Parts: sequence; C-alpha cells; structure tokens
Amino acid sequence: MSLPELLAGTVGDESVVADVTLGGDDRLAVTPTRTLVYRGDGLLSDESVAEYPHDVERIAVSTGRRKAKLTLGYGLDGDETISVPAKRIDDVLHPVLAGVLSARSVTDPGESVVRTFRFSELTLVVTSERLVKHVGSAVWDEEFEEFAYADITDLDFEEGTVATAVVLTHGGRSERFKAPNESARAVRETLIDAVCAYHDVDSLEEFRLTVADDEEADATAGGGASTTDFGEGPDPLSASPVADAEAEAAAGAEDALGADDAFGTDDAPEPETATDAEPSDASGDAPDQIDAPTTGSASSSADPLVEDDPADQGADADPLAADHPADDPDSTAGADPLADDSLADDSPADASRPADADAADPPEADAFDGSPFESAGVEGEDLATEVAELRHTVEQQSERLDRQSALIEQLIEELRRGR
Repeated sequence: MSLPELLAGTVGDESVVADVTLGGDDRLAVTPTRTLVYRGDGLLSDESVAEYPHDVERIAVSTGRRKAKLTLGYGLDGDETISVPAKRIDDVLHPVLAGVLSARSVTDPGESVVRTFRFSELTLVVTSERLVKHVGSAVWDEEFEEFAYADITDLDFEEGTVATAVVLTHGGRSERFKAPNESARAVRETLIDAVCAYHDVDSLEEFRLTVADDEEADATAGGGASTTDFGEGPDPLSASPVADAEAEAAAGAEDALGADDAFGTDDAPEPETATDAEPSDASGDAPDQIDAPTTGSASSSADPLVEDDPADQGADADPLAADHPADDPDSTAGADPLADDSLADDSPADASRPADADAADPPEADAFDGSPFESAGVEGEDLATEVAELRHTVEQQSERLDRQSALIEQLIEELRRGR
C-alpha cells in the first residue's frame, strides 16, 4: 500500500515496518526509530504528520468507549499522547511497543516481536528469542522482566477455573504468572511455538527430551572430571588422623594382653530417622363489506299509456298528460294538458312522436348551464403546475438533507479518530 505524499516525504530513507489504518485517510506508520501519525484533510484539521520518537521510558494505555489514548513518557521531556479509535488500539500498540523495545535495546537486532498480550496489569511480549513480562498500571516501563528461551528448561501450564498458570523453569527456579482462561489458549500456543522454533523442535515433548539429554550429557561430562582418587594417603574424611592412629595402636595392645576393651561398650543411640516431607500439591383482518342500498331512478322510457296510476286509466285519458308528474306543484287537477308551454311549442308534426322519445334521447347541452358552478379546466392546469414545482422543491430539499447528513457522519468519524 502506497503512502500519502506528505507521509512518504516524512519517512524519508527509513523503512516502514508497520502501517496501520486509523479510518478514512488517517494512517499510523512505524519505523525503527519513530512512530508517524498521518491525518488527512478533513473538516476539523488539515493534512498533517506528527512524529513520536521511540526513545521512551514508559508506555501507558487508556481506553474509552470510542477512543483510546496511547501515552508515551519521555521522562524530563514530558509525555506525548496518540489518540486512535478504541477498536484499533491493539493494532497500534503492538508495532509501537516493538519499536520501543528495539530502540531501548531490550530486543536484539533482527529479533522480531511475535505477539503482545495485555491483561489488566500484566503485559506479555512474546518475541522470537525471549519473553518480556511487565506488571503494573503501565504497559511497559523500565521495571520489566525478561526470560531468554536459551535459559528455559521446561514450560508447563496449569489450568484453573478462572485463569491458567504459566510455569517457566529457568536457571534452576520456576517463574509463575497467570493468564485469563479466555486468552490462555492463545498464550499457550504462542509460547510453545516460539520456544520450539528457537530450539528447533516440533513439539513441547520433544523439547523436554532434548533438554533432558543435554542435562544428562552435562552431568556425565562434569562427573568424570571431578572424580577424586585418594590413594593410600590419610582418609580425607577424618578430622584428626594422628589421634585415630594412636587409638588404634592402643586397642591392639589391649587385645594382646586379653584385657577388657578400654572403650565403653554402651550402645550408641540410634540415629533418628528423618521423615520425608510430604510434597505439597499446587492448584491451580379484512373488514366486512356492507352493500349500499341501490337507489332507484325514474325510467325516462316508461310508456305513459301503461302507467299504473288509476287516475289515468280512463278511456278518454289524454296520453300526453303523463309527461307532467302528478306531484308537480304547478299543476292542478283540472288543468288542460295542452295548456302547458312545453307542449304548446311542439309542432303538429311531432304530435304523433311517442312521449318516451324525448326521454330516451336528451338534448346535448352543457351540464353547467344555469348552474352557479363553472368549469375547472383552467384551475386543473394551474394545479398540475404547482404540483410539479412542489415536487422539484422537495427533491432539492432531499438532496440538501443528504449532503448535510453526509457531513455530519464525516464529522462524527473524525471525532472518533481522535482529531
């Protein structure tokens, strides 16, 4: 992955041993001598690069819900803080701690840091040649311990209900520390792989056999060189050889004369038998439809000659009288049907036309004639124009809200990255 131009120019001729993405364009690069933090151009800051040398005396970590802070202590020169997202703190701590251990000569040139474990106040750094252990609130400071794989003669693990104890045997003594059970498997496999790779063996059992053979060979070689030949000289275990010789000569003279033994015959007290100390054990719904009543309408084609009105059943009944409803308030019982204005205007030629012809074929006329309402044709066109303009305005506001939402998300992301 190529580095941004500003970051690449700051790195210069050094090699980048680790490159961690912090989100967006922000990057963290680790070189053998320093840590570089690149911040891209954003809402809160311009493009920049910050440098943090590895010649530190103390490393501390504080983690929040969203952000974490890596504090580098430079002694009298003060402290420097690197803010990173909380989910990236482990990815950042590992290369930074490896660079600090190399700069402080804790690890040798060419020695690689395999993995870093951080358990509350216990920090374990597994390298290719040693195990670095630190206990305290800080992740690392000058009060650390290291155990070289060359001095380790055994490696064992004792499982418990909450934690697993790691037992390192080195230099004739044992070192014990505990790791939480949720991380115990990772610690076990990482340590076993590192120790076996260093001693060029394939398993922990093979490592133990190799160590036992080496110890046996050393004991055999050391035992042959230290064998002492006392010869015929005085017994080196005797505290006073001259007194022993005189006592032996006196005892021989007494035996020759047949005298009683000059020495007392009291039985010496039996030596007390030391009891072996007992070894101690280690523990580790759809709505109903209602039919609307059908409203009947008067048929415009009904024949007035067959109307059921008994008033019109006479033989002399005028058939044209059916055109006038019986309930017309303007009509009277004795009115002459020919006196109606509507019938007076009809020509004699239309007198023989059936009465239902006019009802079947109504004259074509504007429905709004004589009505106080007017046609809404022009108003409909104006309404369509207003709806189109309203739709365009809503679309513009939606685009503006989308841009504002994107800016807010970018601002939140930059705040989370520690800007």
